[in-house]
Amino acid sequence: MTMIAPTNAAVPHAALPLMWRVIILLSIVLLVIPIGLVAIGSGIGLVKLPLEMFLLSEKLPGIFKLHMLTSALVLLLAPFVIAVRNRPTIHRRLGRVLGAFVVTGGLTALPVAIFSSSNVLARAGFFTQGLVWLTLLGLGIRAIRQRDRARHARFMLAMVAVTTGAVWFRVFTAMAIFWRLPFEPVYAASAWLGWMIPLSVVWHWPKITAAFLRSRPFPSHSAV
Repeated sequence: MTMIAPTNAAVPHAALPLMWRVIILLSIVLLVIPIGLVAIGSGIGLVKLPLEMFLLSEKLPGIFKLHMLTSALVLLLAPFVIAVRNRPTIHRRLGRVLGAFVVTGGLTALPVAIFSSSNVLARAGFFTQGLVWLTLLGLGIRAIRQRDRARHARFMLAMVAVTTGAVWFRVFTAMAIFWRLPFEPVYAASAWLGWMIPLSVVWHWPKITAAFLRSRPFPSHSAV
């Protein structure tokens, strides 16, 4: 007797190799969490801002703080949303909260980039990052409304990759200071490469997306 699998079931995929899981875990513990907490502290005034960011907060006090807080919360919450991806109810509820933070952080990123005292190339990088961030969120939401779990996972992981630009930007600029490289060119390049590199890795390496999928289909009721 021939067995026909349900059409809405996802094909099982192997998990990420152990090495990559360790790297991701260490990145979260050593980079994502500390930087996210510092950003929250900066947003609520517990951590002293660098001069450039202080001047920006004076220009856009409410918008800048809102951007810092919501973007940091996305950075900290995203790993938990991914971790509960096979528990649809919890994943959906946390995903809605995450999406609200992304919308707020992305929209506030645009005026923050425009009024920043950074050079034009750096401001363009930050502005584009905000647009890409919001676009990927919108595409991910549309995909899951269409019950396309694979596309949803791909877009949302790409969105998280763009989110980590805040981490890699700081890593790149810290390296520039440590190695005494010309700071302004590195700063401008980091404003682009900080989010473009992780986005490219996720987008052009489908096995990453596949590793986050499981055989369990989404429930028949609304997913968003």
